[in-house]
Amino acid sequence: MNGTSEAIIDLLKGWPNPALLPAAQIKTASSIALSTPEISTPALLYGPDVGYEPLRECIAKWLTRFYRPPTPIPAERICITGGASQNVACILQVFSDPIYTRNIWMVSPTYFLAMRIFEDSGFHGQLRSVPEDEQGIDIEYLRKALHKSEEKAIAEGNTKSTLKPVRPWSKIYRHFIYAVPTFSNPSSITMSLERRQQLVRLAREYDACIIADDVYDQLQWPPSTTAAQSSTEHAILPRIVDIDRTLDGGTDRKGADGFGNAVSNGTFSKIVGPGCRTGWSEGTKKFAWGNSQVGSTRSGGAPSQLTSTFMSYLLESGDLQRHIFQTLQPTYARRYRSMMAAIEEYLIPLGVTLPQTSRDMVGGYFIWLTLPKPLSANGVAMLAKKDRNLVIAPGNIFAITGDKKPAGLFRQVRVCFSWEQEEMLAEGIRRLGWVISSIQTSRGHHKKAETQPPGDTDSLVDQYR
Repeated sequence: MNGTSEAIIDLLKGWPNPALLPAAQIKTASSIALSTPEISTPALLYGPDVGYEPLRECIAKWLTRFYRPPTPIPAERICITGGASQNVACILQVFSDPIYTRNIWMVSPTYFLAMRIFEDSGFHGQLRSVPEDEQGIDIEYLRKALHKSEEKAIAEGNTKSTLKPVRPWSKIYRHFIYAVPTFSNPSSITMSLERRQQLVRLAREYDACIIADDVYDQLQWPPSTTAAQSSTEHAILPRIVDIDRTLDGGTDRKGADGFGNAVSNGTFSKIVGPGCRTGWSEGTKKFAWGNSQVGSTRSGGAPSQLTSTFMSYLLESGDLQRHIFQTLQPTYARRYRSMMAAIEEYLIPLGVTLPQTSRDMVGGYFIWLTLPKPLSANGVAMLAKKDRNLVIAPGNIFAITGDKKPAGLFRQVRVCFSWEQEEMLAEGIRRLGWVISSIQTSRGHHKKAETQPPGDTDSLVDQYR
Protein backbone atom coordinates (compact mmCIF):
# COMPACT_ATOMS: atom_id res chain seq x y z
CA MET A 1 0.00 0.00 0.00
CA ASN A 2 1.08 3.58 -0.60
CA GLY A 3 2.31 5.57 2.39
CA THR A 4 0.09 8.52 1.48
CA SER A 5 -3.58 9.39 1.15
CA GLU A 6 -2.91 11.95 -1.59
CA ALA A 7 -4.71 11.56 -4.90
CA ILE A 8 -2.59 9.78 -7.47
CA ILE A 9 -0.93 11.93 -10.14
CA ASP A 10 0.10 10.07 -13.28
CA LEU A 11 2.91 11.74 -15.23
CA LEU A 12 3.87 8.50 -16.97
CA LYS A 13 0.90 7.84 -19.24
CA GLY A 14 1.51 9.24 -22.73
CA TRP A 15 -2.13 9.63 -23.72
CA PRO A 16 -4.17 12.70 -24.69
CA ASN A 17 -6.45 14.02 -21.96
CA PRO A 18 -10.07 12.96 -22.71
CA ALA A 19 -11.15 16.61 -22.78
CA LEU A 20 -9.03 17.07 -25.92
CA LEU A 21 -10.68 14.32 -27.96
CA PRO A 22 -12.73 15.82 -30.84
CA ALA A 23 -15.80 13.63 -30.29
CA ALA A 24 -18.25 16.18 -31.73
CA GLN A 25 -16.27 16.56 -34.95
CA ILE A 26 -15.95 12.78 -35.34
CA LYS A 27 -19.68 12.40 -34.75
CA THR A 28 -20.38 14.85 -37.59
CA ALA A 29 -17.87 13.17 -39.89
CA SER A 30 -19.21 9.68 -39.22
CA SER A 31 -22.81 10.79 -39.67
CA ILE A 32 -22.07 12.35 -43.05
CA ALA A 33 -20.01 9.34 -44.19
CA LEU A 34 -22.60 6.76 -43.16
CA SER A 35 -25.56 8.68 -44.53
CA THR A 36 -23.97 9.19 -47.95
CA PRO A 37 -24.15 5.95 -50.00
CA GLU A 38 -21.25 6.83 -52.29
CA ILE A 39 -19.10 7.09 -49.16
CA SER A 40 -20.65 4.46 -46.87
CA THR A 41 -20.65 1.64 -49.43
CA PRO A 42 -16.87 1.64 -50.13
CA ALA A 43 -16.28 2.46 -46.45
CA LEU A 44 -17.92 -0.80 -45.37
CA LEU A 45 -16.32 -2.97 -48.06
CA TYR A 46 -12.72 -4.07 -48.58
CA GLY A 47 -10.58 -1.06 -49.37
CA PRO A 48 -7.84 -0.77 -52.00
CA ASP A 49 -4.42 -1.88 -50.80
CA VAL A 50 -2.96 1.62 -50.61
CA GLY A 51 -5.99 2.96 -48.76
CA TYR A 52 -9.02 5.20 -49.23
CA GLU A 53 -8.10 7.45 -52.15
CA PRO A 54 -9.84 10.65 -50.93
CA LEU A 55 -7.92 10.39 -47.66
CA ARG A 56 -4.60 9.87 -49.48
CA GLU A 57 -5.28 13.01 -51.49
CA CYS A 58 -6.31 15.01 -48.41
CA ILE A 59 -3.22 13.92 -46.48
CA ALA A 60 -0.93 14.81 -49.40
CA LYS A 61 -2.39 18.34 -49.62
CA TRP A 62 -2.37 18.80 -45.83
CA LEU A 63 1.25 17.70 -45.46
CA THR A 64 2.28 19.90 -48.38
CA ARG A 65 0.79 22.94 -46.63
CA PHE A 66 2.36 22.05 -43.29
CA TYR A 67 5.88 21.02 -44.35
CA ARG A 68 6.15 23.25 -47.46
CA PRO A 69 8.45 20.94 -49.48
CA PRO A 70 10.00 22.29 -52.72
CA THR A 71 7.32 20.52 -54.77
CA PRO A 72 3.83 19.31 -53.74
CA ILE A 73 3.51 15.85 -52.26
CA PRO A 74 1.59 13.54 -54.64
CA ALA A 75 -0.97 11.11 -53.23
CA GLU A 76 1.04 8.24 -54.76
CA ARG A 77 3.60 8.72 -51.98
CA ILE A 78 0.97 8.02 -49.31
CA CYS A 79 -0.10 4.60 -48.00
CA ILE A 80 -2.92 4.44 -45.44
CA THR A 81 -2.05 2.35 -42.36
CA GLY A 82 -3.56 1.11 -39.13
CA GLY A 83 -1.46 3.57 -37.13
CA ALA A 84 2.25 4.11 -36.57
CA SER A 85 2.89 1.02 -34.45
CA GLN A 86 1.04 -1.36 -36.75
CA ASN A 87 2.85 0.08 -39.74
CA VAL A 88 6.32 -0.50 -38.31
CA ALA A 89 5.42 -4.20 -38.26
CA CYS A 90 4.14 -4.02 -41.85
CA ILE A 91 7.29 -2.27 -43.04
CA LEU A 92 9.44 -4.97 -41.48
CA GLN A 93 7.37 -7.75 -43.02
CA VAL A 94 7.88 -6.34 -46.51
CA PHE A 95 11.34 -4.77 -46.39
CA SER A 96 13.40 -6.78 -43.90
CA ASP A 97 14.92 -10.22 -43.50
CA PRO A 98 16.06 -11.00 -39.90
CA ILE A 99 19.16 -12.75 -41.24
CA TYR A 100 20.23 -10.53 -44.14
CA THR A 101 19.12 -7.32 -42.38
CA ARG A 102 22.03 -6.96 -40.00
CA ASN A 103 20.71 -4.73 -37.23
CA ILE A 104 18.01 -2.38 -36.02
CA TRP A 105 19.67 0.87 -34.90
CA MET A 106 17.58 2.76 -32.35
CA VAL A 107 18.25 6.24 -31.02
CA SER A 108 18.79 5.92 -27.27
CA PRO A 109 16.77 6.64 -25.22
CA THR A 110 14.03 5.11 -27.35
CA TYR A 111 10.26 4.73 -27.35
CA PHE A 112 10.25 1.55 -25.28
CA LEU A 113 7.17 -0.15 -26.76
CA ALA A 114 8.72 -0.08 -30.24
CA MET A 115 11.30 -2.66 -29.24
CA ARG A 116 8.80 -5.51 -29.06
CA ILE A 117 7.64 -4.76 -32.62
CA PHE A 118 11.18 -5.29 -33.89
CA GLU A 119 11.69 -8.38 -31.76
CA ASP A 120 8.41 -9.89 -32.98
CA SER A 121 9.79 -9.53 -36.50
CA GLY A 122 12.75 -11.74 -35.66
CA PHE A 123 15.27 -9.14 -34.51
CA HIS A 124 15.73 -10.20 -30.91
CA GLY A 125 19.42 -9.80 -30.13
CA GLN A 126 19.94 -7.53 -33.14
CA LEU A 127 18.73 -4.24 -31.63
CA ARG A 128 21.52 -1.71 -31.16
CA SER A 129 21.51 1.64 -29.40
CA VAL A 130 22.84 4.86 -30.86
CA PRO A 131 23.37 7.75 -28.41
CA GLU A 132 22.11 11.26 -29.05
CA ASP A 133 23.38 14.67 -28.03
CA GLU A 134 21.94 18.18 -28.17
CA GLN A 135 21.76 17.98 -31.99
CA GLY A 136 20.17 14.53 -32.11
CA ILE A 137 21.56 11.19 -33.24
CA ASP A 138 25.33 10.71 -32.92
CA ILE A 139 26.30 10.29 -36.58
CA GLU A 140 29.93 9.35 -36.04
CA TYR A 141 29.04 6.67 -33.52
CA LEU A 142 26.50 5.23 -35.94
CA ARG A 143 28.95 5.37 -38.86
CA LYS A 144 31.56 3.33 -36.99
CA ALA A 145 28.94 0.85 -35.76
CA LEU A 146 27.52 0.37 -39.27
CA HIS A 147 30.99 -0.20 -40.68
CA LYS A 148 31.74 -2.81 -38.02
CA SER A 149 28.39 -4.53 -38.64
CA GLU A 150 29.08 -4.69 -42.38
CA GLU A 151 32.52 -6.17 -41.84
CA LYS A 152 30.98 -8.89 -39.66
CA ALA A 153 28.26 -9.67 -42.24
CA ILE A 154 30.75 -9.94 -45.09
CA ALA A 155 33.04 -12.16 -43.03
CA GLU A 156 30.09 -14.47 -42.39
CA GLY A 157 29.09 -14.56 -46.06
CA ASN A 158 25.82 -12.75 -45.41
CA THR A 159 25.54 -11.14 -48.84
CA LYS A 160 21.96 -11.80 -49.96
CA SER A 161 18.50 -12.34 -48.55
CA THR A 162 17.68 -15.99 -47.98
CA LEU A 163 14.33 -16.00 -46.16
CA LYS A 164 12.18 -14.04 -48.58
CA PRO A 165 11.65 -14.37 -52.33
CA VAL A 166 12.47 -11.62 -54.80
CA ARG A 167 9.37 -9.51 -55.30
CA PRO A 168 8.91 -6.60 -57.72
CA TRP A 169 7.20 -4.42 -55.09
CA SER A 170 9.87 -4.92 -52.43
CA LYS A 171 13.54 -4.81 -51.55
CA ILE A 172 15.37 -6.03 -48.45
CA TYR A 173 17.38 -3.35 -46.64
CA ARG A 174 20.65 -4.24 -44.93
CA HIS A 175 19.87 -2.02 -41.92
CA PHE A 176 16.99 -0.17 -40.27
CA ILE A 177 17.34 3.01 -38.25
CA TYR A 178 14.50 3.99 -35.92
CA ALA A 179 14.08 7.54 -34.61
CA VAL A 180 11.55 10.12 -33.47
CA PRO A 181 13.26 13.14 -35.04
CA THR A 182 10.97 15.91 -33.75
CA PHE A 183 10.06 16.28 -30.04
CA SER A 184 11.36 12.79 -29.44
CA ASN A 185 9.75 10.32 -27.08
CA PRO A 186 11.18 10.25 -24.46
CA SER A 187 14.00 12.81 -24.64
CA SER A 188 11.95 15.64 -26.24
CA ILE A 189 15.02 16.46 -28.38
CA THR A 190 14.56 17.70 -31.95
CA MET A 191 17.18 16.49 -34.42
CA SER A 192 18.92 19.37 -36.20
CA LEU A 193 18.73 19.90 -39.96
CA GLU A 194 22.42 19.09 -40.37
CA ARG A 195 22.05 15.79 -38.54
CA ARG A 196 19.01 14.88 -40.64
CA GLN A 197 21.00 15.48 -43.80
CA GLN A 198 23.98 13.52 -42.49
CA LEU A 199 21.69 10.66 -41.49
CA VAL A 200 20.19 10.42 -44.98
CA ARG A 201 23.62 10.33 -46.60
CA LEU A 202 24.77 7.66 -44.14
CA ALA A 203 21.65 5.55 -44.75
CA ARG A 204 22.30 5.67 -48.50
CA GLU A 205 25.92 4.61 -47.99
CA TYR A 206 24.94 1.52 -45.98
CA ASP A 207 21.62 0.62 -47.64
CA ALA A 208 19.60 1.49 -44.53
CA CYS A 209 15.95 2.46 -44.22
CA ILE A 210 15.20 5.21 -41.71
CA ILE A 211 11.83 4.76 -40.02
CA ALA A 212 11.00 8.24 -38.75
CA ASP A 213 8.09 8.34 -36.33
CA ASP A 214 6.84 11.83 -37.22
CA VAL A 215 3.95 11.59 -34.78
CA TYR A 216 4.39 14.80 -32.74
CA ASP A 217 5.26 17.26 -35.50
CA GLN A 218 1.89 19.01 -35.48
CA LEU A 219 2.02 19.58 -31.71
CA GLN A 220 4.36 22.57 -31.50
CA TRP A 221 4.44 26.01 -29.88
CA PRO A 222 6.90 28.68 -28.69
CA PRO A 223 8.16 27.95 -25.16
CA SER A 224 7.91 31.51 -23.91
CA THR A 225 4.85 32.61 -21.94
CA THR A 226 5.15 36.01 -23.65
CA ALA A 227 4.93 34.62 -27.20
CA ALA A 228 2.45 36.46 -29.41
CA GLN A 229 0.56 33.24 -30.10
CA SER A 230 0.64 29.62 -28.97
CA SER A 231 0.10 27.94 -32.33
CA THR A 232 1.91 27.74 -35.64
CA GLU A 233 0.71 26.36 -38.95
CA HIS A 234 4.04 25.28 -40.46
CA ALA A 235 6.70 22.76 -39.50
CA ILE A 236 9.95 23.99 -38.01
CA LEU A 237 12.12 21.61 -40.08
CA PRO A 238 11.79 19.39 -43.14
CA ARG A 239 11.21 15.74 -42.33
CA ILE A 240 13.90 13.18 -43.02
CA VAL A 241 11.70 11.79 -45.82
CA ASP A 242 11.57 15.29 -47.38
CA ILE A 243 15.35 15.50 -47.27
CA ASP A 244 15.73 12.04 -48.83
CA ARG A 245 13.37 13.13 -51.62
CA THR A 246 15.57 16.07 -52.68
CA LEU A 247 19.10 15.86 -51.21
CA ASP A 248 21.95 15.33 -53.70
CA GLY A 249 19.62 14.38 -56.53
CA GLY A 250 17.00 12.81 -54.27
CA THR A 251 15.50 9.36 -54.57
CA ASP A 252 15.62 9.53 -58.38
CA ARG A 253 19.37 10.18 -58.50
CA LYS A 254 21.54 8.07 -60.79
CA GLY A 255 22.07 4.57 -59.43
CA ALA A 256 19.20 4.72 -56.91
CA ASP A 257 16.66 1.88 -56.90
CA GLY A 258 13.60 4.12 -56.39
CA PHE A 259 12.65 2.84 -52.92
CA GLY A 260 14.46 5.60 -51.06
CA ASN A 261 16.13 5.42 -47.67
CA ALA A 262 13.48 6.98 -45.44
CA VAL A 263 9.82 6.57 -44.59
CA SER A 264 7.72 9.00 -42.58
CA ASN A 265 5.45 7.12 -40.17
CA GLY A 266 2.38 9.25 -39.39
CA THR A 267 -0.70 8.78 -37.24
CA PHE A 268 -3.94 10.45 -36.21
CA SER A 269 -3.51 9.07 -32.68
CA LYS A 270 -1.93 12.23 -31.27
CA ILE A 271 -4.14 14.75 -33.08
CA VAL A 272 -7.52 12.98 -33.17
CA GLY A 273 -7.42 10.02 -30.82
CA PRO A 274 -5.50 6.74 -30.49
CA GLY A 275 -8.72 4.74 -30.78
CA CYS A 276 -8.99 5.80 -34.44
CA ARG A 277 -6.23 3.31 -35.30
CA THR A 278 -5.59 5.16 -38.55
CA GLY A 279 -2.33 6.52 -39.89
CA TRP A 280 -0.25 6.84 -43.03
CA SER A 281 3.25 6.31 -44.29
CA GLU A 282 4.99 8.51 -46.80
CA GLY A 283 7.90 7.42 -48.92
CA THR A 284 8.73 7.09 -52.58
CA LYS A 285 5.97 5.82 -54.85
CA LYS A 286 7.69 2.43 -54.98
CA PHE A 287 8.00 2.27 -51.20
CA ALA A 288 4.38 3.31 -50.60
CA TRP A 289 3.14 0.65 -53.02
CA GLY A 290 5.40 -1.97 -51.45
CA ASN A 291 4.17 -0.98 -47.98
CA SER A 292 0.61 -1.66 -49.18
CA GLN A 293 1.49 -5.14 -50.44
CA VAL A 294 2.06 -6.70 -47.02
CA GLY A 295 0.16 -9.98 -46.79
CA SER A 296 -2.32 -8.84 -44.13
CA THR A 297 -3.41 -5.92 -46.32
CA ARG A 298 -3.58 -8.00 -49.48
CA SER A 299 -5.89 -10.37 -47.64
CA GLY A 300 -7.98 -7.95 -45.56
CA GLY A 301 -7.87 -4.80 -47.66
CA ALA A 302 -6.67 -1.42 -46.49
CA PRO A 303 -6.59 -1.11 -42.70
CA SER A 304 -9.00 1.33 -41.08
CA GLN A 305 -11.09 1.68 -44.23
CA LEU A 306 -14.21 2.88 -42.39
CA THR A 307 -12.36 5.29 -40.12
CA SER A 308 -10.46 6.61 -43.14
CA THR A 309 -13.68 8.11 -44.48
CA PHE A 310 -14.11 10.01 -41.18
CA MET A 311 -10.53 11.29 -41.25
CA SER A 312 -10.95 12.34 -44.87
CA TYR A 313 -13.96 14.50 -43.97
CA LEU A 314 -12.12 16.05 -40.99
CA LEU A 315 -9.28 17.12 -43.27
CA GLU A 316 -11.38 18.19 -46.24
CA SER A 317 -13.70 20.29 -44.07
CA GLY A 318 -10.80 21.85 -42.15
CA ASP A 319 -12.20 20.63 -38.82
CA LEU A 320 -9.00 18.76 -37.98
CA GLN A 321 -6.74 21.67 -38.83
CA ARG A 322 -8.85 23.99 -36.66
CA HIS A 323 -8.76 21.45 -33.84
CA ILE A 324 -4.97 21.31 -34.02
CA PHE A 325 -4.34 25.06 -34.27
CA GLN A 326 -7.16 26.38 -32.08
CA THR A 327 -7.39 23.66 -29.41
CA LEU A 328 -4.45 21.24 -29.25
CA GLN A 329 -1.51 23.58 -29.73
CA PRO A 330 -2.75 26.32 -27.33
CA THR A 331 -3.84 23.80 -24.70
CA TYR A 332 -0.63 21.79 -24.79
CA ALA A 333 1.37 25.02 -24.78
CA ARG A 334 -0.41 26.09 -21.60
CA ARG A 335 0.14 22.67 -20.01
CA TYR A 336 3.81 22.64 -21.00
CA ARG A 337 4.41 26.12 -19.61
CA SER A 338 2.66 25.25 -16.35
CA MET A 339 4.87 22.21 -15.89
CA MET A 340 8.02 24.10 -16.90
CA ALA A 341 7.27 26.89 -14.41
CA ALA A 342 6.98 24.26 -11.68
CA ILE A 343 10.23 22.59 -12.82
CA GLU A 344 12.04 25.92 -12.61
CA GLU A 345 10.62 26.54 -9.14
CA TYR A 346 10.91 23.10 -7.54
CA LEU A 347 13.51 21.07 -9.48
CA ILE A 348 16.17 23.32 -11.02
CA PRO A 349 17.32 24.56 -7.57
CA LEU A 350 17.90 20.91 -6.60
CA GLY A 351 20.28 20.32 -9.52
CA VAL A 352 17.85 18.84 -12.07
CA THR A 353 18.70 19.70 -15.70
CA LEU A 354 16.94 19.57 -19.10
CA PRO A 355 18.13 19.19 -22.74
CA GLN A 356 17.90 21.84 -25.48
CA THR A 357 16.91 24.70 -23.17
CA SER A 358 17.32 27.45 -25.81
CA ARG A 359 14.91 26.16 -28.47
CA ASP A 360 12.59 28.54 -30.32
CA MET A 361 9.92 25.83 -30.67
CA VAL A 362 8.95 23.01 -28.35
CA GLY A 363 6.24 20.38 -28.52
CA GLY A 364 5.14 16.79 -28.17
CA TYR A 365 3.95 15.24 -24.91
CA PHE A 366 7.05 14.94 -22.73
CA ILE A 367 9.80 16.64 -20.74
CA TRP A 368 13.07 14.78 -20.07
CA LEU A 369 14.84 15.45 -16.78
CA THR A 370 18.31 14.51 -15.56
CA LEU A 371 18.58 14.01 -11.81
CA PRO A 372 21.58 15.21 -9.81
CA LYS A 373 24.17 12.62 -8.80
CA PRO A 374 24.06 10.13 -7.14
CA LEU A 375 20.29 9.73 -7.43
CA SER A 376 18.83 6.77 -9.34
CA ALA A 377 15.81 7.42 -11.56
CA ASN A 378 14.37 4.03 -10.72
CA GLY A 379 14.76 4.62 -6.99
CA VAL A 380 13.26 8.10 -7.19
CA ALA A 381 10.30 6.78 -9.20
CA MET A 382 9.65 4.04 -6.65
CA LEU A 383 9.77 6.44 -3.71
CA ALA A 384 7.59 8.96 -5.57
CA LYS A 385 4.93 6.30 -6.00
CA LYS A 386 5.27 4.97 -2.44
CA ASP A 387 5.53 8.23 -0.53
CA ARG A 388 3.68 10.78 -2.67
CA ASN A 389 1.40 8.77 -5.00
CA LEU A 390 3.20 10.21 -8.02
CA VAL A 391 3.85 8.07 -11.11
CA ILE A 392 6.76 8.98 -13.38
CA ALA A 393 8.80 7.07 -15.98
CA PRO A 394 12.38 6.18 -14.97
CA GLY A 395 14.91 6.49 -17.75
CA ASN A 396 16.06 2.88 -17.76
CA ILE A 397 12.77 1.66 -19.26
CA PHE A 398 13.79 3.55 -22.42
CA ALA A 399 17.05 1.63 -22.79
CA ILE A 400 17.35 -0.62 -25.84
CA THR A 401 16.93 -4.32 -25.05
CA GLY A 402 20.34 -5.88 -24.51
CA ASP A 403 22.11 -2.53 -24.17
CA LYS A 404 24.76 -3.20 -21.53
CA LYS A 405 25.68 0.43 -20.91
CA PRO A 406 22.65 2.74 -21.34
CA ALA A 407 24.69 5.84 -20.55
CA GLY A 408 22.93 8.39 -18.37
CA LEU A 409 19.53 6.73 -18.42
CA PHE A 410 19.75 5.61 -14.78
CA ARG A 411 19.61 9.27 -13.73
CA GLN A 412 16.92 10.43 -16.13
CA VAL A 413 13.15 10.52 -15.89
CA ARG A 414 10.35 11.35 -18.30
CA VAL A 415 7.31 13.35 -17.24
CA CYS A 416 4.23 13.77 -19.43
CA PHE A 417 2.02 16.86 -19.55
CA SER A 418 -0.66 15.57 -21.95
CA TRP A 419 -2.71 13.17 -19.80
CA GLU A 420 -3.09 14.34 -16.22
CA GLN A 421 -5.58 17.07 -15.29
CA GLU A 422 -4.01 20.42 -16.05
CA GLU A 423 -4.33 21.77 -12.51
CA MET A 424 -2.39 18.74 -11.19
CA LEU A 425 0.72 19.15 -13.35
CA ALA A 426 2.46 21.69 -11.12
CA GLU A 427 1.47 19.69 -8.03
CA GLY A 428 3.04 16.58 -9.55
CA ILE A 429 6.32 18.41 -10.07
CA ARG A 430 6.14 19.82 -6.55
CA ARG A 431 5.81 16.27 -5.19
CA LEU A 432 8.77 15.15 -7.30
CA GLY A 433 10.80 18.01 -5.85
CA TRP A 434 9.83 16.89 -2.36
CA VAL A 435 11.04 13.34 -3.09
CA ILE A 436 14.37 14.53 -4.52
CA SER A 437 14.93 16.96 -1.65
CA SER A 438 14.09 14.34 0.98
CA ILE A 439 16.62 11.94 -0.57
CA GLN A 440 19.31 14.60 -0.70
CA THR A 441 18.81 15.52 2.95
CA SER A 442 18.27 11.98 4.29
CA ARG A 443 20.51 9.73 2.24
CA GLY A 444 20.86 7.08 4.89
CA HIS A 445 17.10 6.58 5.06
CA HIS A 446 16.67 6.63 1.26
CA LYS A 447 19.83 4.77 0.24
CA LYS A 448 17.84 2.59 -2.20
CA ALA A 449 17.03 5.67 -4.28
CA GLU A 450 20.75 5.96 -5.09
CA THR A 451 21.49 2.35 -5.96
CA GLN A 452 18.24 0.82 -7.20
CA PRO A 453 18.98 -1.70 -10.02
CA PRO A 454 17.31 -1.12 -13.39
CA GLY A 455 15.12 -4.24 -13.46
CA ASP A 456 13.21 -5.65 -16.43
CA THR A 457 11.56 -3.14 -18.76
CA ASP A 458 8.19 -4.89 -18.98
CA SER A 459 7.89 -5.36 -15.23
CA LEU A 460 8.93 -1.77 -14.60
CA VAL A 461 6.30 -0.45 -17.00
CA ASP A 462 3.63 -2.57 -15.31
CA GLN A 463 4.85 -1.54 -11.87
CA TYR A 464 4.95 2.19 -12.52
CA ARG A 465 1.60 2.19 -14.30
